[in-house]
Amino acid sequence: MLLKSKDCLDIISAMPKITPGIYVEKLKRRKFLQVSGLGITSTLFAKRAEAGSFFMKRFLALPPKKTPFITPTEDFYIVQYSGPQTVDVNTWSLKITGKVRKPLRLTYDDILKRPAIERMVTLTCIDNEVAGDLISNALWKGIELKDLLAEAQPQSAVVDVALYGADDYSDSITFERATQYDVFLAYEMNGEALDKNHGFPLRAIVPGLYGIKNVKWLTQLELTDYDYKGYWQKKSWTDQGTIKVSSRIDAPGPYNTIKKGDTFRGIAFSGYNGIGMVEISFDDTKTWQRVKLDAKATSPYAWVHWHYAWETASPGDHRVYVRATDRIGRTQTSFIAGAFPEGTSGLHSIVAFVE
Repeated sequence: MLLKSKDCLDIISAMPKITPGIYVEKLKRRKFLQVSGLGITSTLFAKRAEAGSFFMKRFLALPPKKTPFITPTEDFYIVQYSGPQTVDVNTWSLKITGKVRKPLRLTYDDILKRPAIERMVTLTCIDNEVAGDLISNALWKGIELKDLLAEAQPQSAVVDVALYGADDYSDSITFERATQYDVFLAYEMNGEALDKNHGFPLRAIVPGLYGIKNVKWLTQLELTDYDYKGYWQKKSWTDQGTIKVSSRIDAPGPYNTIKKGDTFRGIAFSGYNGIGMVEISFDDTKTWQRVKLDAKATSPYAWVHWHYAWETASPGDHRVYVRATDRIGRTQTSFIAGAFPEGTSGLHSIVAFVE
């Protein structure tokens, strides 16, 4: 979790909003359309309108995105509540308190000596716009949370586990979720110790829940007998934080010119159920074609890459949509929703010109 004020939700005013029916790619281009005074808005979206097509190719075209399966640490998205924290590992400790029979205090060395696990997990911000860049994938190493909680001997009335960070940020997950095998506390990212931007010395990794629940710079876990409300829950944001199924077209870029047989590619993500199917539509969502999923996706908690060679492409301009379905049957919704209160939704689409 960069900006001096709040968590990822603070960047909402600086991001492009979602326009019903389509995703408009870049704010600066939208602003250009709004202030240009050229009077060609209707032309832009008219089928085969020569002037509109020229304008889009000339002024709106963006290059394809290059998205490696594992995001390099230096490129991993950063959104923070109050800026990166500098923690002195020599004096740092993790406390487990609250409704426990055996409170714990663990030093960094204590953490490193415990049995470790590694998992590939994609994280995304609750404020990530449709097809946005506030999503990244990494290989994390750490310790299972359920084992720590068992050592602390929780009392029978425990409801939530509140997580506190060194930046005074807090959130919570249910005790039931905290005791599942896939929740862990990470101290390494992509084979190296966490840096200060990503939560050194210890952060929570809760697959399937938005970034607001994956608290960084952990200092304390408190077991409570009530539903603990964190910073954003007190402002009426979701307490569940469940990630919605999403997908994105990375190539070709918006308003690019392509040829028959060129390949479309992108990513899809569901949180922690894994992606079962991705489909693409070239006729305004009337029909859908299944795409191929890359074999790299060995973790249900990670995004998948997909690709599709459009062998039946016909000359002209086409709006192309993508949608994903996860392994338990949740299909990405076309309903347009903003970030508040449960995360954005909608289908990503681009305009492509076929020669």
